[in-house]
Parts: sequence; structure tokens; C-alpha cells
Amino acid sequence: MRIWLFSMIALLLNACGGTSAVVKHENNAAYHVTSQADTPQKTYTPATYIGVFQKPGELQPAVDFWRKTYTVWHRSEVAFHDDRYMDVIYEVMVLPGYVAEGLTNDQKELVSQRRDYWKAQLAALENKLRYHQPLNANDTQLISKLQSTGRPINSILTGGSERLRSQRGTRERFKRGLEVSGRYDSQFRKIFREAGLPEDLAYLPHVESSFQPAAKSSAGAIGMWQFTKAAAKIFMPGGNKVDQRLNPFASAYGAAHYLSYAYSKLGDWPAAVTSYNHGIGGMKRAQSQAGRDFAGIVATYDGPAFGFASRNYYAQFLAACEIASNPLQYFPEGVQYETPLRSEQDLALK
Repeated sequence: MRIWLFSMIALLLNACGGTSAVVKHENNAAYHVTSQADTPQKTYTPATYIGVFQKPGELQPAVDFWRKTYTVWHRSEVAFHDDRYMDVIYEVMVLPGYVAEGLTNDQKELVSQRRDYWKAQLAALENKLRYHQPLNANDTQLISKLQSTGRPINSILTGGSERLRSQRGTRERFKRGLEVSGRYDSQFRKIFREAGLPEDLAYLPHVESSFQPAAKSSAGAIGMWQFTKAAAKIFMPGGNKVDQRLNPFASAYGAAHYLSYAYSKLGDWPAAVTSYNHGIGGMKRAQSQAGRDFAGIVATYDGPAFGFASRNYYAQFLAACEIASNPLQYFPEGVQYETPLRSEQDLALK
């Protein structure tokens, strides 16, 4: 998620992953082959709400995926999954030895090798089914796994090798973000409340930076709320005079200004929150081409730069909200929140 500048009259906001590894399969049940006609169609529950934020039933698989990423899978675990059908998880690999926040070259090579393995498996199975070739035990096992998702086999296998993606778990990182959030949560909530916005927008840094005040991105976004310099000039207090992107409170004010503006232009929270990653202009184009139904945008819109990160941004936010609002359900060992700062003046915000 990065906030990018776009033209609005004169200035508008455009656009504000040689040792063996252990493998844990997501489904260890006995596998068997059934005909595609026997495969049930995927059904979704009606839309629900997390606070004021709508959760379309079609997004449930993605929300579940990010909940696992944040609270179940450790940083030593890597899930191999379909980047469109988020409930299609082929396996979770446990990297051997000690695994730090960043992977070693050897660990990266293990992940790359396993990714190549699954690409080859999926491509081979797609060809076998297309040309009615004999299947081996691995093929039938994979078919059964895919059928267990309730999706038609062809929809998953067609192009499935190209959609294969790997995702490391972030349980340790997310929990640490929860602890750090204790310093800021009450003041962030006050900022959004006084701006007439939902207080749970205070959870957005879980997606952006895991509440790291000095976070930096390769795109030039800085700080807990990940503002670019251009966007900070528009939305942050004193943005034209001093760079306060490393100040969490100044950035929270900026995020409130931005999200208020985005909501006024886009008309709903799924689109406004996603615009924090994809930009207001980008989301307006998505609405124009795919309609106002957000689940439809996620499922069908293929505009420029609307890739995996943008499609999943709102689902990540919903998962973060669910976890942060009920942390003991996901971290039963407890979360040691840091002492709240008294106010933004603690960081010398003027």
C-alpha cells in the first residue's frame, strides 16, 4: 500500500514473497478421484460487517487466508497457494533450522525450488486432463485436494501454474505489531473519531508497516502509515514545511484526511480503503469498468497495476481488524501491549 499523487484541479491524488524441508499438507484426508460433475459449486455466505466495514461473502476465503498468515503461520513457514482462489493452498513448507525475519540465500533457494516443483506439477496435471492421459498417485491426490475446495477443477487448473504464489507466515511480526500498537491506539482512535471516521481505521498500520515507525518501502513510502513525500505535502499537517512522515501522529492525521477524501469520492469503505494501496483514480476506473460492487471488482477487474496487492488489500485490512479487536482468540498466550503515549505532544507534534 502506497499513497500516490494524482492531479486534482492542479493536484489530485492518483495513486496515495541445498537442505531438505519439512512439508505440512493442509488436508491429510484420504484422496480419491471423482468426476467433475460431482464437484459442488462454491457457495458464499451473505455479506457481513466488521464494525462499519462490509465483508462480502466472496471475500471470506481471502480474509481467512490473511488470518492464517497473521496468526497461524510462523515466519519459518511458507504457504504455496493460488493467487486468485485464496482457499486453494497446496502445502505449507517449514523451513529447516533457524529462520530470521529475512531469509538466507539458502532458504530463498529452498522456497524457489518448491515453487518450481508446484508449477511443474500443476502444468503437468493440466495437460494430462486436457489430453486424457493416465494419472499417477500424486495427480489423484492433488485432484482431490482441489475438489475439496468446492471449485470446478478446470477453473483452478487452467493457468494455475502461472497463478502459483508463495507467502511466508508473519505471526511473530503481527504479534509484535499488536504490542507496539498499545502506544498509539487510543490517540489514533481519537484522531479518526474527531474526523468523523470509523475508529477501526486505526488498525490500518497492521497492514502497512506492522506499526514500525521507521518503515521504508522501495517505492519511497516512509513511516508507520507509509506516505510518499508527494502525498504528505497534500494531506499531512505542515507537509510543505517539514517532512513529518516518521511522526506516527502527524501521519495518522494525514491518513484521516486522505481516507475522508477518498470516501467522499468513492462512496464506500471497501473502495476507499483499497485506494490507500491503489489510488483514488485507480479505484474510480475500477468502479467505472467493473461496477460499484466491490466483490465484483476483486473478481473481474484487471486494470493496470490492480494486481495481487490491490486485490487483497481490503481483505488484509478486514483480517487485521478481526484479530486486533479480539487478540486473545488468536494469541492465547497473551499480548504484552506497550504503555500508551499520553498524546501526540509526546512526539513534539506542533
